[in-house]
Amino acid sequence: MPECLALLAQAPAGGSSVLGNPIFLIIPMFALLYFMMIMPQQRRQKKIAAMLQDLKNGDKVITNGGIYGTIVGLEGDTVQLRIAEQVKIKIARHAIGGLQADPKES
Repeated sequence: MPECLALLAQAPAGGSSVLGNPIFLIIPMFALLYFMMIMPQQRRQKKIAAMLQDLKNGDKVITNGGIYGTIVGLEGDTVQLRIAEQVKIKIARHAIGGLQADPKES
C-alpha cells in the first residue's frame, strides 16, 4: 500500500488535459452556433428567394410595408400590384414579404 501512495506523490499535479485546452471548447461552441443560427437563416433566405422567383400574375401577396395586393404584372425586378379597383402600384420584387394565407373555410 505505501508503494501506491509513493507513485501518486510522484505524479505531476499540473498535468495537461485534452479538455483543458481552450481550442477544444471553442470548436464545439462554433459548431453549435452554426447549427443553431446560421443554417436556419440560410434555409429561410433560400425559401424566400424561391418564393420571389415563383411569383406569377394573380398571386395575392403582402409587402414588407404591410400592403395587401394582387400581382397584375411582373417586369424583371419590379412587380405591379393592384391594391384596390383601378389602383395599381409598382414595387420592387424584394419588397414582397410573402404570400397571403388562404382564408379558412368554415
